Amino acid sequence: MLRLVILMYMLGLQLRHCAADLCNWTGSGFAAAVDSRIVLQVRLRCTEGSVRWIYPGQALRVVLEPNLSSARRTTVCIKPSPSLRGASVFIERSGELELLVTGGGGGRPEQQVFCFRADGPHRPVIYLQSSPQSDGAWSRRTMGFRYELLGNRRIYSSCRPCNDTELLMAVCNSDFVVRGSIKNVSHDSARQTSLVAVAAARVYWQRSGVFEQQASTSGSSWHGCIHTLLQCHVQPGDGEFLFTGSEHFGEAWLGCAPRYKDFLSVYQTAWAARRNSCDFPLD
Repeated sequence: MLRLVILMYMLGLQLRHCAADLCNWTGSGFAAAVDSRIVLQVRLRCTEGSVRWIYPGQALRVVLEPNLSSARRTTVCIKPSPSLRGASVFIERSGELELLVTGGGGGRPEQQVFCFRADGPHRPVIYLQSSPQSDGAWSRRTMGFRYELLGNRRIYSSCRPCNDTELLMAVCNSDFVVRGSIKNVSHDSARQTSLVAVAAARVYWQRSGVFEQQASTSGSSWHGCIHTLLQCHVQPGDGEFLFTGSEHFGEAWLGCAPRYKDFLSVYQTAWAARRNSCDFPLD
């Protein structure tokens, strides 16, 4: 941080603090747009929220300060807004800036999620730098991002099957646990992801409304979609599975997904040996 402050001083930049609520910030960079020496600073104290910057000026420094005293390692993920084009996002490490994503290319950063480790005693800092346009249109735009701090949680998908210990932990700690079948799998080469459409016979729990109940002539049923990595080569399969995973930015991401009969065998063995991490309702 000291080196960054010295650099700002040498460049004649001024750090201006902005008021914010616990999780989100919406503010104007109009003053900074008039005076390019001003760098706005915002401090947020939640593990997830959003930043919305109206009339973006020179730069915005966002310090994330949630209570993560129990987590030694923290992963920060951000999802840029669609209007990020023309801006760059940096992370601050020991007073130095490292480029995380730029909106100046031909890609679509708003369709991606970018994550980085924030280890050590320093709070995670995100530095958003805008690029002024000669026609002045840039000043009328709004940019920003959503953020999540994941602590020690597993991030997105892993193509490796879960072992018994990981599976028993997954049914206790996942954002969603659903028993169902795979109806369809579609692939998105641009995002390097696959989307698994699931018809759920039972939703044991979910953090939000990723799986929705739909009425039909034969009764009601649950349906939802789960994201995974394209490199996992997920294909439709017969039979029932137990889907577990995490939710990020309103999307479900696959964690452990054994066949349900295989999960039952693992759970019953652990229960008999009193090694189960939590009680799970068996049908």
